[in-house]
Amino acid sequence: MEVPVLDMSGKQVKTLNLPADIFEVEVNVGLMHQAYVRQMANARQGTHKTKTRSEVDMTTAKMYRQKGTGRARHGSRSANLFVGGGIAHGPKPRDYSLDMPRKMRRKAIRCALSALAKEQQLVFVDKLEMPAPKTKQMAQLVQTLTGGQNALVLFTRGNDNVQRSTSNLQGVRGLLVDYLNIRDLLQYDKVIVPLDALDVIQRIWGQEGK
Repeated sequence: MEVPVLDMSGKQVKTLNLPADIFEVEVNVGLMHQAYVRQMANARQGTHKTKTRSEVDMTTAKMYRQKGTGRARHGSRSANLFVGGGIAHGPKPRDYSLDMPRKMRRKAIRCALSALAKEQQLVFVDKLEMPAPKTKQMAQLVQTLTGGQNALVLFTRGNDNVQRSTSNLQGVRGLLVDYLNIRDLLQYDKVIVPLDALDVIQRIWGQEGK
């Protein structure tokens, strides 16, 4: 697949042939969905907790006498139907994590990249460098490259100025390319990929990186 490569001003400087083993695989929507569900489930802490009637701090004295009141028989104010009582069948701490074979996880990333490439949602730039953190300059850059759409901006290690420049932009997320994941790839309309980040993608997600 041949794609244009832009400079930071939005002008095309050359074309590039993308590796077919990453950007031209058959898109498996079900596999991508499974990988997305797994990532979102694994992000859950699972620390939710409610107290049962045996755990609430409540008096153990009988509420009122057993007979003669015309009311239902109750022996404890900690019952779940009273305010301040325990919660019946409430959430308890649990592990939400899901497992998925490594080959399937890697295939899901390749499917996402292929789908984005097919829909022309990947924007390749020859370089992405900033001498200092400048939010306004980064906003103008994203506007030029994407036409104002929300965007995922990939960068390589040591490019801290790009990361800081994207941190306060609404609808824009800077992501270290080493941490490429299915959720972020599917969440944004455009993905800005500098050529040095593309080299990392080829190294990590190419067939030789099995």
